[in-house]
Parts: sequence; C-alpha cells; structure tokens
Amino acid sequence: MIDQTPDLSPIRRQFPALQQHDEQGRPYVYFDGPGGTQVPQAVIEAITHYLVQTNANHDGRFKTSRHSDEIIRQAREAMADLLNASLPQEIVFGPNMTSLTFNLSRAIGRTLQPGDEIVVTHLDHDANIAPWLALEEQGAEVKWADFDVETYQLDLEQLASLLTDKTKLIAVGHASNAIGTINPIGRIAALARNVGAWLWVDAVHYAPHGPIDVQALGCDFLVCSAYKFFGPHVGVLWGRLELLQELPAYKVRPANPDPPYKFEIGTQNHEGIAGITAAIDYLAAIGQEYGAQFAAELEQYQGRRKALKQAMRCVVAYERSLFAYLLAEVQKIPGVTVYGITHPDQLNQRCPTLAFTRQGFTPQEIASYLGEQGIFVWDGNYYALAVTERLGLEDSGGMVRVGLAHYNTREEIDRLLTALQEM
Repeated sequence: MIDQTPDLSPIRRQFPALQQHDEQGRPYVYFDGPGGTQVPQAVIEAITHYLVQTNANHDGRFKTSRHSDEIIRQAREAMADLLNASLPQEIVFGPNMTSLTFNLSRAIGRTLQPGDEIVVTHLDHDANIAPWLALEEQGAEVKWADFDVETYQLDLEQLASLLTDKTKLIAVGHASNAIGTINPIGRIAALARNVGAWLWVDAVHYAPHGPIDVQALGCDFLVCSAYKFFGPHVGVLWGRLELLQELPAYKVRPANPDPPYKFEIGTQNHEGIAGITAAIDYLAAIGQEYGAQFAAELEQYQGRRKALKQAMRCVVAYERSLFAYLLAEVQKIPGVTVYGITHPDQLNQRCPTLAFTRQGFTPQEIASYLGEQGIFVWDGNYYALAVTERLGLEDSGGMVRVGLAHYNTREEIDRLLTALQEM
C-alpha cells in the first residue's frame, strides 16, 4: 500500500480523453476500462505517423513498405518485453483476442482425436469458452471447472479431478473480467503439465493491472488485447515457438509458412500495431518517471523489460490502494451487494474491478443514471456469460461493473459514490 495519494497530473495530462467535459462542464469519468482503456497522446501520434509517413502493405521493395515492416518488427519486440517472451517470433498479432483464439482453436482442433478432452471454466469470458466448445463438433469433450460462489475463486480440487490422460488443453483466465478474481496460473500450469496438457491463458483483463511473465507462469499460450492496456484495437497472442511451428495453420497458400506470420491471416492493422509500441513505452515510462510516487525502494531503471516490471509494481500498489477505498465506501450504500473478493487481506488476489447490484434498481438503470452524470460504467454480463449464469444474475440484467485504471483518482470515486447515494 502507499501512504499518500500520488500526484497523477503528469500521467493524466498525457490522455486527451481525460480532458473532455460534458455539457455542464463536468470532466468525464472513465470507469469503463475493462471494456477498453483510454490512450495516451503518444499512441495517437504513433498511429498518425504511421498513416502519414509509412502506410504500406508488407514485404514491398520500396521505402514505405520497408519502414512499415520495421515498425511491426519493433512492435513484436515491445510485446515480447511486456510479456517477457523469449523471442519476438512468439508474438502473433490479430484483430482481437477472440479472433486469435478462434483461429488457434481450429488449428489445435486439427491435432485432436475423438474423445480428447478440453477444460474450460465458469469464471471465464466467453471468448475463452466458445472457441473450445466449437471443437465438440469434431469429437472433443469439453469439461467445466467451477468456482466457489462464496469465495469467488476457482475450485482447484474440482479442476484437478477433471484431468485425465485424455486432457489436451486447459483454458483459463488470468483474471476474471466480471468479478476481478486473479487465478493461480502457476498452480494450474503444474496441473496441466502433470497430465501432459497445454495451458491457454486469457490475460486480457489482467494485462493493465499487473506484470506478466509467460516464462515464469509456465503456460503454453497467452492472449491479450492492446486496447485494454492503453493501446489501439489489436489482439496479441504469445505461444511457445515450438508449438507455433508444429501447429497447422489456416492460411492462404502464398503466405509465409513460418510463425508468427502463418497465423496472421491477411493484412494486419499496421497502424494499430504501430500504436502498441507507443503504449508499451508509455507504461515503461511510468516506472521510470513516476515510480517514486507509488512505492518505495524501487529498482533502478535499466532497459524496457526492467522498466515495465517496475511500472507494473507501481500500478499494482496504486490501484490496490484506490480499490480498497472504493470497496469500503460502496459497501456502506444501502442495498448494494458486491460480487467478488472483499476481504481487505485478500485484495492481492483480485483486480481493481468492482461488480455489484443494488436493490430497487436494475444494472441498466444504474449505468444509465451514472452515464447522465458523466460517469461511464458497464452493465450486463460483459460477455462473461458463464459468470452471471453461475451467480444467478443473467435473467435480472447481470451486474454493474466499475473498472479502475491507474489514471483514475479518488476524486472520481467520490463523484461515483455521491451519484449512487443521490439516486
């Protein structure tokens, strides 16, 4: 935890959206980050520079194409730094995490035999469920791991009981985009290794809130989305190089047969990929420039990977403190029920994502009212259909979701609390 609220003005000034106001002159409050964060000016400039200076398709024998290819190469290196990947060739770009997961699930499906098993969880976004359910069409058996509706954590014993020598893949989220639970990926990876299964990790929700080290996690594949960590609408897949080499790809015949290119179907969003590098460099700068405000005795900045690690330590410390305040105060409002881990000593096991309902109001009514006050939150199931069904909330409109990011402030939380109290 931090002892005092840091000065976020140097950070917030970098986000043009945070300077926007409604008709009454009130600054907009962006608690909608789990669906997509705002972007710093550097990302906007990187995208603009690409479109003006280097806009071309790949592998051309002329200047703009060569520059475009170099920008994409740099983005692979940046993503490899963010995820601590061994090689840039392990980074695959795509339209979004959902498309990448469907693409690779089909490739993995070509390696399966009838009766092979896949494990999914009730805690996941449907983008990490539906692509695996689709493989039932070719004889795969999909099993469901449950979560405890009182602790909001995966039942690892039940998950372990599902595994057999026929288990080929476990698909699990790094963190729940609905209720914030952070899953013990290292322990799940060990379970997967014990039966010779691959581990597919959806890190979309976790990526803006904590460091990711694919080598330390022990997973085989990990997917995330740049627009959830202050970048453009681009999806990213990391896979172990030997697996990317072995898996068959659905591609056009002239396309490069080597990874990562064989999984990048068609022309990519080059300008968006250019923005990824800027987003990652922005994150690295948090640790370099503002780290002392967030946590004491931080390591000396040296190199992008080390800077990113330091930056995410800063983000975790600040967001956890901010979320603890939000959680304590929102539970004082009559009729509010919070879904997710709430014990103060367990906040390290969750992201700063608050899901709640309020007696007498539908989630849609709450989100609409807050939107009228210039406070942006989500309502519904956020495509985490299995979560709202398991909690018995799907038929009543799901939940309200308030997602904190490192650019949010206590003053913004106070505006939210006041608006809720005045409903």
